[in-house]
Amino acid sequence: MRKKLFLLIVFIVLVFVGAKAWDFFSAVAPTAGRIVFHPGASLKENNGLTNVLLLGIGGGTHDGPDLTDTIILASINWKKNTVTLVSVPRDLWVPQISGSLKKINEAYTEGGLTEAKSIVENVTGQPIDYAVRLDFQGFVDAINQIGGVDVTVMHTLDDYNYPISGLEDDTCGHSLTDLQAFNASESSSLTPELDTFNFFSCRFKHLHFDPGLQHMDGETALEFARSRHGVGSEGTDFARSARQQLIIEAVRNKLISSAFFNPGKLLGLYTIMKSSIDTDLTQEDLGLFMDKLLVLKSAKIQTAVIDLGDYTTGRAGLLDNAPSSAEYDFAATLIPRMGDGNFSEIHQYVGCEINGGKCIIPNISGTPTPTPIKKTVSK
Repeated sequence: MRKKLFLLIVFIVLVFVGAKAWDFFSAVAPTAGRIVFHPGASLKENNGLTNVLLLGIGGGTHDGPDLTDTIILASINWKKNTVTLVSVPRDLWVPQISGSLKKINEAYTEGGLTEAKSIVENVTGQPIDYAVRLDFQGFVDAINQIGGVDVTVMHTLDDYNYPISGLEDDTCGHSLTDLQAFNASESSSLTPELDTFNFFSCRFKHLHFDPGLQHMDGETALEFARSRHGVGSEGTDFARSARQQLIIEAVRNKLISSAFFNPGKLLGLYTIMKSSIDTDLTQEDLGLFMDKLLVLKSAKIQTAVIDLGDYTTGRAGLLDNAPSSAEYDFAATLIPRMGDGNFSEIHQYVGCEINGGKCIIPNISGTPTPTPIKKTVSK
């Protein structure tokens, strides 16, 4: 009887371990299973391109937890072995959004991945095959799980007004009378954001990054990518998008490094991602991407940003500031320079970047047709 009981216990343990092993195998190394069960499976693509929408949200207790703080179109060209990252500003006004607020960062809140994909397709002119939404905590945990990332910081970054998570509603020692007086004065202030920084100084911290190669853990990488109030040119959406693209490239480099292929790390990363993402990638699709990792190891990374341009350097942009009016909810809003809802020029630019890279945006006078120039891309 004891022998039978012992064998039964061993059998149950083996079944449990086998099930867990199969879950892991299916998640991080599903090639063999795909060959057996779905031999004809392949990733979606159009003319050799697979386009993935990458979204980042605050989640948790952050203000506007479902608003997309980061919007990036990643276009993978399997034939040319390139990955083009196109950053879209979160304040872009898109009339096609279903809700009353038409900023593009509202699309996911209004209709999930389906509407977010549809709206970004409308803006960029590119079909989107897959979408992945990751919250801030998942971002931090995932980077910590892979042992941090090495990032080459291009410019000094000083941000004296970075929000401290959890202190968004701290009164900073002000009395109820002080708060009422401040709220009353805000309605007529010409610098409400600056006034808020000064009045609620305990809610913000000073970030500082020196140029050069730096190893970042998850929290540091998030601060580097999220900073919106950097001094000088580092306070622009262009600089912020460029920093986010640097983080993505650093993560890519870490994932394809030989040192990372550790089953324990992969299992931990898979567990984190399961609880922190929203995606329309199936488990089979994830396996197909895993199969392609070695292909992408040598891929060249090309980056582009849809923004206002830089008047100090003469770099033209594709957007303008919208007038402050009820039409735009009296918010800081961006619209295409060709006119509200006219994304035709952006379509041309994004197509040019994906097919060539480093395209010229001409001044508004003349025919706005971006053309490729000799490009320099990073590996």
